[in-house]
This record gives sequence, C-alpha cells and structure tokens, in this order.
Amino acid sequence: MIDLTAVKRTWQYSRSDGVAMVATLLLTLLHSVEVGIISGVVLSLGLHLYRTSQPHSAVVGRVPGTEHFRNVKRHQVETDEHVAMLRIDESLYFANARYLEDTVMALAARSPSIKHIVLTCQAVNVIDASALESLEAINGRLKDAGAMLHLAEVKGPVMDRLKHTAFYHELTGQVFFTTYDAWQALAHPASAEVVSV
Repeated sequence: MIDLTAVKRTWQYSRSDGVAMVATLLLTLLHSVEVGIISGVVLSLGLHLYRTSQPHSAVVGRVPGTEHFRNVKRHQVETDEHVAMLRIDESLYFANARYLEDTVMALAARSPSIKHIVLTCQAVNVIDASALESLEAINGRLKDAGAMLHLAEVKGPVMDRLKHTAFYHELTGQVFFTTYDAWQALAHPASAEVVSV
C-alpha cells in the first residue's frame, strides 16, 4: 500500500511536500485513515499559505531588440535608472499583502533615482481587500517620495474589480496594456505610442 518510490520522488523534488507526505503516511499507519487525511489536508494548506506569503518577485528589464522582459539577475537586459519594473509571480491576498508593500518600498529605498515603479501583473489572478489596502499604501508612500506607481498586464477580471475602487482613481501612474508599453512610455517617452487601460 505504501509507494516508497513516490515518497522518494516527492522528497527529492520538494522537501516540504515530502514532509507532508511522510507525516500523512505515518499518522495514517499509527492512528487512523481519518487523522492521516485531515493532517495531510492541514499540512498542505499550511504549506500553501507559507509559500504564497512570500511570493517570488523579480525586477525585470527589456531583452535588447525585443518586447520581452526578464529577470535582471538571470539575463542581460536593458534597464533605466528612473524606471523599475517589478514582476510579482503570485496572486495578491492577505497572506502576502505586507510582503508586497515591504518589497516595493525596499526597491524604492535602494534606488532614490527611481521615479516610476511598474508592477507587472501577468501572474496575478486575484487582488483581495487586504492587498488592495497595501496597494493604496504603496501608492501614497511613493507619491510622498516623489515617485509614481504604475500597473501593467492586469488581467481582465482583476481590472474589472479595480475600476470600481478608489485606488484605481487615485493611482499616481497609469495602467498599461503591456510591460513593453510601460517601458516605451516611461523609459523612452519621446517615441512612445502607448496603450493604457
């Protein structure tokens, strides 16, 4: 009944998933199936909250000669001293709202020459009320520091909800259709033909 190969494969791929799997198996064997299943579900939910509470994010730059943007730490890309583009690779909700705020403000503090921060939102499927409050706080703090907050690549359902908020109407910057549009408008304003949402 115990697939040791699957346990080994899971452990090698992800230690945290391996721990959850082993704990579920042990509790099932030592106590009962119900306790094992409940513990597995609780551990999985806990792991999900932990992972999404500190989402991967990356400052991105333009791959020369293209409309593609990649992590500045992994690729040779073009950047601009006045523009920072931050890609958030997770939906924004209560568990990571403060982390987002800290990340953006740390980015602004590291480079006082930054006048524009663009959050590229291609991986953001949801923005809950807590994250919206953090976005409002970020917008206000950047405004006080003389910088502007912009959004790019916001998905339709997320945009539909944002349009009915005070944050959308008080946003100091723009909502751009693509990251490239944001780059053209902010890093090369003379040549920009920008589509904003």
